[in-house]
Amino acid sequence: MPPQTQSVLFDEAQAVALRSAATSAAKNAYAPYSHFHVGAALLLENGQVITGCNVENASYRLTTCAEQAAIARAVSELGPRIRIVAVAIANKDTTAACQPCGACRQTIAEFADPTCRILFPAEGGKSGECTLADLLPASFTSQNLQNASK
Repeated sequence: MPPQTQSVLFDEAQAVALRSAATSAAKNAYAPYSHFHVGAALLLENGQVITGCNVENASYRLTTCAEQAAIARAVSELGPRIRIVAVAIANKDTTAACQPCGACRQTIAEFADPTCRILFPAEGGKSGECTLADLLPASFTSQNLQNASK
């Protein structure tokens, strides 16, 4: 099981900066089919911010979500022991609500504690925030695999 994320100060200024980084990443999204341009920014335990954007494919199932792109980038640049403290999601259409999809929630859970902060655009252009545990109360973890092999 990955180590637990240590307590990291996460204040309003960091939230604003993380949302801004996600908004910038959304501008690079490749979304010719859905026109749903999404960016994600991860705040890692070491203080680094890593971004990603969605990349669509004509075969919709092969589309890569922004959150998964950012996580893959973080792992490829820093290795598999990354720990995520917070995730911000942004949509180029600032009126569109945009929480992580189920697959992204599960992928975030692989590298974050249940207390990981998730920042997202809510209905009506408002800012939403919750924890990973709020979004995914029954995540499937390595502990489930260890218990199954006993």
